[in-house]
Amino acid sequence: MSQLCCIGHITSDKVVTTKATKHMPGGTAYYFSCAVSKLDIDYLLVTALAPAEMHYVTALREKDINVQVLPSAHTVVFENIYGENQDERTQNVLDTADPFEPGGLSDVNAQLFHLGPLLAGDMDVELIAELAARGRVSIDVQGYLRRVENQKVYATGWPDKQAALACAEIVKADVAELQALTGCETTKQGAQQLAEWGVKEIVVTNGSHGSEIFQDGKRYVIPAFAPREVVDATGCGDTYMAGYLYRRLKGDDIQHAGEFAAAMASLKMEASGPFLGTEDEINDFLNKHSGRLNSAELGKEPIS
Repeated sequence: MSQLCCIGHITSDKVVTTKATKHMPGGTAYYFSCAVSKLDIDYLLVTALAPAEMHYVTALREKDINVQVLPSAHTVVFENIYGENQDERTQNVLDTADPFEPGGLSDVNAQLFHLGPLLAGDMDVELIAELAARGRVSIDVQGYLRRVENQKVYATGWPDKQAALACAEIVKADVAELQALTGCETTKQGAQQLAEWGVKEIVVTNGSHGSEIFQDGKRYVIPAFAPREVVDATGCGDTYMAGYLYRRLKGDDIQHAGEFAAAMASLKMEASGPFLGTEDEINDFLNKHSGRLNSAELGKEPIS
């Protein structure tokens, strides 16, 4: 049994910034896997892509990442376009892959499953329920809230959200996604709604403004660390969750796990492509920024 398993499609990405246009693998599955590749954890990636893109899997395996591949007629192809503000992104989808089915994951077991759907329909509630019967479940809700029409990405509702979220222990959303998911105007209200639906830990990211994590009626404020240079924000949310879940599995409290995750996301932003750093590098970064932190002040606060 793995300690941590990520399930999601590897994509073929076209990333357009004000400085360059690059083609590379991507998606939650890719960025999350690379981010944990040098961390001390028994990890498995379950993905699905077309044979033409199997070289992406080969490259991951060369990084000593354990990958299980399910068949798919096509690979997801994303186009991400960034302006000067890296918190803002225009996204197109040029092709889609086959969804994950419960039968294809019958032999997959883990202490914690992190689900990274890219589009509505990638993973249904039946699959989430089956995984929850085997281990703890973390969900990045982003994919459930977007659909593709004529290669454009549009916001969509998630009809099965309450049944699905009742199976999840940890949920990650950005501020806009949380509002769309819950219909609540504020982050605190949205977190309270998810808690009422059964989610135990709610991770809410807000780009350069940092993040907030909610558990048991408490709110934890996680600062954002300024990178030395903003090069590429693609995959920062996935990198954050890789660090957060890793440290939670290692026994860290929420505040310290969040700060570790924020440090990883900031380091990732300093270069194109995935984060491939070590735990020592992350801790060194945190130590250099330790003067800016005061956990007694930044730590848990009552939601109301």
